Amino acid sequence: MQRSKKTAFSGRIPPPFPLSADDAAPTAWERFVQVAAGAVVRVRAAIRLTAIVTWAPSSVGFEALLLRVPGTIRIRWPRIIWSVLCKLIRVRLNVVGRRVGTVGGPAARRRGERPVIYVSNHSSWLDVVVLGAVLPCVFVAKGDIEKWPVMGWVCHVGRTIFVSRQRNTTGRERDTMISRLAGGDNVTLFPEGTSSDGSRVLPFMSAFFAIAKAPRLSAKRKAALQDTGEEESTLSFPPGMEPIIQPISVAYDRLDGMPVSRSSRPVFAWYGDMELGPHLWQLLNWSSMRATILLHPPLDPADFPSRKALAQAAWKAIADGAARIRQNDIPEIPDYPVQGENGAWQADSTSSLDNTGPSFA
Repeated sequence: MQRSKKTAFSGRIPPPFPLSADDAAPTAWERFVQVAAGAVVRVRAAIRLTAIVTWAPSSVGFEALLLRVPGTIRIRWPRIIWSVLCKLIRVRLNVVGRRVGTVGGPAARRRGERPVIYVSNHSSWLDVVVLGAVLPCVFVAKGDIEKWPVMGWVCHVGRTIFVSRQRNTTGRERDTMISRLAGGDNVTLFPEGTSSDGSRVLPFMSAFFAIAKAPRLSAKRKAALQDTGEEESTLSFPPGMEPIIQPISVAYDRLDGMPVSRSSRPVFAWYGDMELGPHLWQLLNWSSMRATILLHPPLDPADFPSRKALAQAAWKAIADGAARIRQNDIPEIPDYPVQGENGAWQADSTSSLDNTGPSFA
């Protein structure tokens, strides 16, 4: 008896007789199962969306009450807000490396703890949620967001620093960020200046690093500033209290338990003229996601001859790390010192004050 040969394309044994169109079509039961599964997904997404819409304004409203409370509670509470949102969106966080700075606050500056500027790649609004759950920081956002109906209010309560990127306000905006850093805040920047499609890290704008490494203005440049009406920054950090830079790579590498491929990366990316509502609804239709966050060793601006050199070093660390995550090859971050409660640098990994667990379910 001769064996049936497998087809070269599918590897399956062909049926002994051709199937009709009626036989190939799904049965009534199969159609019912498909419709029911789709309904379950939509109902689950609607429940999660309701929870988000309920949690966000109530938690932000409570944060408004904390703005006048002394201490670090107003710095710690936003991390709780973002952590709960991660749970509701079903984003699990895989944190690799250690956070350099502590929670901060005025007491931290008085005991000599240097402020930290976290710089990260940017591909989605989801970056703010996942980084906010890990980092005790305030974000820097473009001034347009300040005028958004709901998001503008949320950002105001969250003490976001708005920048217009106009030459005549650069000095005042830099002074605002210096005041916030010197007063106890840590700051998170997205030096790409916009969000990308998630497949690469765009070049960094060196102007974002002016807060960490102020440019040296010549007499000619100062005269030009006066002629054009541009504002010159008048504040500076006390000696030994200049901020340090910690590069951070963020990439989304799991979707419903499977590695994220190039075809599924647009599920996370939010850029261009995309609207927030439809993108959020699309995310909520998935059961689970994972974001991997690489906390790279810190960079001291004093070790670099210029802002461009500092920006390039941060970009290379972040771009290489993000590329490794996209290739499902998460690197091991070498051990590096962190700041302790007294502001001193400690090499022991147990000295880190980052109480964030390895992941948020």
